[in-house]
Amino acid sequence: MGTPEFRLRKRESAPYSYDELFKCPVCKSNNIIYDPERGQYVCAECGTVLSEKAVDQGPEWRAFTPEEREKRSRVGSPLTQTVHDKGLSTIIDWRDRDAFGRHLEPRRRLEILRWRKWQIRARIQSSIDRNLAQAMNELDRIASQLGLPRNVREEAAVIYRKAVEKGLVRGRSIESVVAAAIYAACRRLKIPRTLDEIVKYTKVGRKDVARCYRLLLRELELRVPIADPIDYVPRIGALLGLSGSVMKRAAEILKKAEEKGITAGKDPAGLAAAAIYIASLLEDERRTQKEIAQVAGVTEVTVRNRYKELVRELRVPLPPQ
Repeated sequence: MGTPEFRLRKRESAPYSYDELFKCPVCKSNNIIYDPERGQYVCAECGTVLSEKAVDQGPEWRAFTPEEREKRSRVGSPLTQTVHDKGLSTIIDWRDRDAFGRHLEPRRRLEILRWRKWQIRARIQSSIDRNLAQAMNELDRIASQLGLPRNVREEAAVIYRKAVEKGLVRGRSIESVVAAAIYAACRRLKIPRTLDEIVKYTKVGRKDVARCYRLLLRELELRVPIADPIDYVPRIGALLGLSGSVMKRAAEILKKAEEKGITAGKDPAGLAAAAIYIASLLEDERRTQKEIAQVAGVTEVTVRNRYKELVRELRVPLPPQ
């Protein structure tokens, strides 16, 4: 019998608590390792056994390749708010194959087709289910076109579900409420997207979406942080192909402007665009006001006015044009 790499010394005291499990009571070390073969938590410094006979939380099967793991796994996808039934229902596949991968006979295929129709009908029973199914498809479409991450989609879906529960969707366009929920989720998670960008991918007007957004804030009591112009800097800078030094200088300019109270009541995208224009001049990576305005989604006049204000108030020494 070979000697183990470290000596295991059992203690006769009572089992340790959860907090004590990750700190050795003998040598006070935090270097605790788990031995899966013995089901023990062991201190790697002195060899003290902190806990034994630990329950294995993993599956009862073993897999040595990703393909085996995928084939033997019996769990489904995680719950998600972006599906009307939260992903709890099942789906009859469209491939028309049996469990062994063989093609079904024509008669059996027609029978499965009938099952599939009734299964789709059974998934959506009430008017709320139909509303949610249509809204979640719309939410996924807009979020995909905007390139929004998964957490924003989940947050927007939660906001829309709350609006449905309170009856705020009744009498209003589903598309406008979904767009308002997406904008609220972006604001809450500090993702730089303007209302105009979101409205561009919908068939409703900006006024309708803005009205629904104010309704959601009021009725659902959503806490939305004030839009920070610094959040817009990385996105605008990346689209313009600017270096990190330009973005850093723009963020410093905006931070000084916030300290002086210049940013209050002004469009954050316009402020970010002006700060990037100033930083590009200082770092000698020049971009025109027109280029920056197009990327930021503001007008050249806005960029010019914010640029003059920042230069005047912060007394930024600009290089000769």
